[in-house]
Amino acid sequence: MAASDTQALRREMVDICRRMNASGINQGTAGNLSVRTGDGFLITPSSMPYETMTPEDIVEMDFDGTYVGRRPSSEWRFHRDILRRRDDIDVVLHCHSVYATTLACHHKRIPAFHYMVGVAGGNDIRCAGYATFGTQALSDNALTALEGRLACLLGQHGQIALGKTLEAALWLAIEVETLSRLYVQALTLGDPPVLPDDEMERVIGQMRRMSYGLAPDAEGVNDIARPRGGAG
Repeated sequence: MAASDTQALRREMVDICRRMNASGINQGTAGNLSVRTGDGFLITPSSMPYETMTPEDIVEMDFDGTYVGRRPSSEWRFHRDILRRRDDIDVVLHCHSVYATTLACHHKRIPAFHYMVGVAGGNDIRCAGYATFGTQALSDNALTALEGRLACLLGQHGQIALGKTLEAALWLAIEVETLSRLYVQALTLGDPPVLPDDEMERVIGQMRRMSYGLAPDAEGVNDIARPRGGAG
């Protein structure tokens, strides 16, 4: 990756980190962010407030665990392992959003109580078992919970959201927090009904066809709507 591209990516990472806090999904120096860069990745430094972070503070790491610059986030292991295991994504975002962490403190997964659970890639958002922060055990637990998923909760810790881009990972983390809040509120009325697996298969298929907002043409959806001035 060219130096100019890397610098632009560093600036975007700082912006996303500040937006994590501004959106309310993160607080203080909690949370961390990484992006794949060819043979390695960039990751946020350890214990640095996002409001004072600069692009030069972002740490360059190799997949062997060596790094250049400041000390990397204490959670670098799960960032490295996820990026190394998952060639379908390029960004790992971790935060301590309040409602997702509330569920994680009870080791609760998020079932398909709402169709938007499908944005994480399956019929639930799993909760990884607890392990001490920064350890290989936590990384191993996260990898298990993320099998076939783009997001998970971390037991008594927080959440992880994955994406091809920084914007996609931030969007998903905010959506996971929104779903977590809805689920916590729904639970006050009792266990909500859960959508069956076959319906979630249809939902996930529909989401893939929509390709993050492009209207699908399958199964009669949007079969009347036409672009203004278009044929038919």
